[in-house]
This record gives sequence, structure tokens and C-alpha cells, in this order.
Amino acid sequence: MSNPTIFNPVIPYTGAIFGGLQRGQMIAVQGILPKESERFQVDLQCGSSEKPRADIAFHFNPRFRRSGCVVCNTLAQERWGREEITNAMPFKKGEPFEVIFCIMVDKFKVAVNGKHFLDYQHRISVDRVDTLGIFGGVQIQTICFLSSSEQENPYSNLPIKKIDAIGTHTKQSKTQLATPYMGKIKDGLSPGRIITVQGRVNKNPDRFSINLRVSDSTDVPLHLSSRFKERVFIRNTFLYQSWGEEEKKIEYFPFNAEAYFEVVIYCDSDCFKIAVNGEHLLEYKHRFTDLSKIDMLEMDGNIQLLHVQTW
Repeated sequence: MSNPTIFNPVIPYTGAIFGGLQRGQMIAVQGILPKESERFQVDLQCGSSEKPRADIAFHFNPRFRRSGCVVCNTLAQERWGREEITNAMPFKKGEPFEVIFCIMVDKFKVAVNGKHFLDYQHRISVDRVDTLGIFGGVQIQTICFLSSSEQENPYSNLPIKKIDAIGTHTKQSKTQLATPYMGKIKDGLSPGRIITVQGRVNKNPDRFSINLRVSDSTDVPLHLSSRFKERVFIRNTFLYQSWGEEEKKIEYFPFNAEAYFEVVIYCDSDCFKIAVNGEHLLEYKHRFTDLSKIDMLEMDGNIQLLHVQTW
């Protein structure tokens, strides 16, 4: 089971990391620091027990009194080890931030706002880590779990693009998900099939699109287009060399610049049901009914594509 992207969790937050930590994996945390914050912490924990307190493989703790510092430590058998203190302070009160934790063979690497910040050598086995905890004076917008290639420099292209092949829980492909993206949907669509797209919107975006296509024709049974200036999410179908009538009605525009997103397209017998960031957003009636011929997924526009999966 892959870890879903988590949106706007209530703090304090404690959540399971399905399958535990994997070397090469990354955890990206986006949030904003309230002006009155004194400290917050991100803990990579071995379970969620409070009594006795679960071991913490990596305790990452920015503190804002005086000039500020970041304290890192490990809790084993309810005892803290030696603190590692970094006196640089990359966080600013009242401003958004992104922290990326990369799990290496021998250490954790931490980047803040796209720049490498510190390394922390493993003191207990990361194989035991199965829980993420976030506590203190912080607001979190997204927690995103990313895979990376087995590379020693995970910061060469932040955020790292998740490496995967579209398919049914297939092995990892070694090609990055560049855009424009085109992937084959094995055996085409049918009622009950689901497509999940995870990505991150670029800075100053104009638009991005998701198309479900028929590979042996020009037909596009489902066209989704997010347009940021107008803040509209357009749905349409291209058949017989012409576009149909656009559908634009929507309760709210779910995408934001530089934010992670997750789009889930559920193929029902009479329509596509589309959820964004964990909430049902709309339904789009099928205008092309030979669902098994819909066998291509295509994406383009101002996004970084992190993960695509069908099942």
C-alpha cells in the first residue's frame, strides 16, 4: 500500500507510514509558521505508544527563542541521546516553508525551502520507523511521501519526482515522470477502475491538463483543464475532430501555486467521478461509452508530476 498525500492535518498529528521507511524515500512537509510560534517538531517514530513512549529515530525540532536553532536527537527506551544543535535558522515566522526528509543508507538528509540544511546519522535502525508525528506551533498544509532513485544527491532537482510506471502496482520504472507525460492504461478503462495522479503545481502557473485518450484515434473522452488566472476547472470531450460543450460549474477551485495535489478519477458505469485532495469535486457523464478503448493517459502544463497509478 502506498502512502497517500495528507492535506491540512490537525496538529498534533500522528500517522502511520505504511510499509515503514524505505531507503531513498522522501517525506515532504509543507506548512506555514505562525508568528507566535515558539517551536515545533517532526518526529520519525517507532510506533505511536505514549506509555511507554515510542522510540524516536529522528527528532527534528526548530526552536525560535532568541536567534533560534534547530535541535536534532534520538529517543531510545525513553531516554534522549546527545543533542545535535544547528544554530542556523531557515524558518521565518509568518511565512510558508517546505522541509524534505530524505532517508539515506546511513543518515537522514534534510532540505528546507529547496536547500540542503543538515545531515543526521542514524542512531537506531530506520527499519523500525512506521509513524510520523508533528507537534507544536505549526500549521501543515501537505505531507507527501515520495520515492527517489538510489542517488546520493537527492537535492539536485527538488522536489524529487516520484519514479513509477503507470500500471497495476507495477515495479518501479527508472524513467522520471517528465511532462508532457503519456502513459498506457493496461486493458483500457472499465467501471470500477481508478486513476490517481499526484503532483505539485509550479510557481506562477498558467494551466495544466489531464487527458484520457483513445490511442488509435484522435478522440479524447475526458479532458480536464485547470486554468489558474480564471480559476476554472474545465471538462470536455473531443470526438469526431471537434470539441463538445465545456462544463465549468464548480464549487471551488482546488489547486494552488506551489502546492501538492492529488487527483483521483473513478470510472463509473455512467460517468467519471473526480476527487481532488481527498474530497469529491464533480461528476462528468460519459460522452464516449466504449470505455475499454480509453487506453492512454496524457498530462501537460505547469506541474511537476510525482506519481501516476491505475488499478
